[in-house]
Amino acid sequence: LDFYYGDFLALSKVGMNIRQREITALIGPSGCGKSTFLRCLNRMNDIIPGIRVEGRVCISGEDIYRADLDVVDLRRRVGMVFQKPNPFPQSVFDNVAFGPRVLGLVRARVQLEELVERSLMRAALWEEVKDRLSQDALGLSLGEQQRLCIARVLAVEPEIILMDEPCSALDPIATLKIEDLMRQLRDRYTIVIVTHNMQQAARVSDMTGLFWLGELV
Repeated sequence: LDFYYGDFLALSKVGMNIRQREITALIGPSGCGKSTFLRCLNRMNDIIPGIRVEGRVCISGEDIYRADLDVVDLRRRVGMVFQKPNPFPQSVFDNVAFGPRVLGLVRARVQLEELVERSLMRAALWEEVKDRLSQDALGLSLGEQQRLCIARVLAVEPEIILMDEPCSALDPIATLKIEDLMRQLRDRYTIVIVTHNMQQAARVSDMTGLFWLGELV
């Protein structure tokens, strides 16, 4: 895979296999291409003017850069958790219910309630928020907000979860909760995490890739 921002070659000849239902960590210094590569896996870079991709990214043998691919469906299958928690200014319930409502995944209210509860339980947040579902999500702590964002991703039943430095804004206790959660989610999902923290990569990942100046070394 080669990736260009205009004439600048940001990723050069990156080739790797990401194994199913394992945690793959990407480490390396700032500006080395980790996050750019991560965003190639769900075509989040498409919204940036002047980018160019050469090569292939295949999920279960399907090239996600082919012209007729449904990008909305791709981003459902390959969910993303960002560096800073970004809950919507809505209730806890509505945050988790947003994706299933938009995508029409459930019809009945009772199905939606079951899906929200299941997603919050998988994100290890249910016990903390079950009595606060109607409250504003922005009132949660940062660690709770990040787990809510993970629940929001889980609610649309993805195959793969991308995490771009998901703990960088969190304190050590909240960080450990997210790391424990990643290990639990590995049984169901393929996870790719970008992190600056080599100790974190050692703690949570099955495989680690080191990026350096746009190359996977």
